[in-house]
Amino acid sequence: MKAIWNDTILAESDETIVIEGNHYFPPSSINKEYFTKSNTHTICPWKGEASYYNIVVEDKDNIDAAWYYPEAKDMAKKIENYVAFWKGVEVKE
Repeated sequence: MKAIWNDTILAESDETIVIEGNHYFPPSSINKEYFTKSNTHTICPWKGEASYYNIVVEDKDNIDAAWYYPEAKDMAKKIENYVAFWKGVEVKE
């Protein structure tokens, strides 16, 4: 799977985990040069507190376009620190 935004591959992996229709990419598959930490956090009742990344490609910002669970709850431990995308980021094979 690939996560693409602004004609740039943000992440690529054969080992994503699909939960609730979202592909979660292993942390090692992320092209970190395009990610900056956001101060945004949200709560999922069964996964825990999500943290967000802003994505920056060629001086274009996509605010809070990726999220991850740094301390996932027990039911979601398999996706701890894995990264998922939205806000126009295309995820495809």
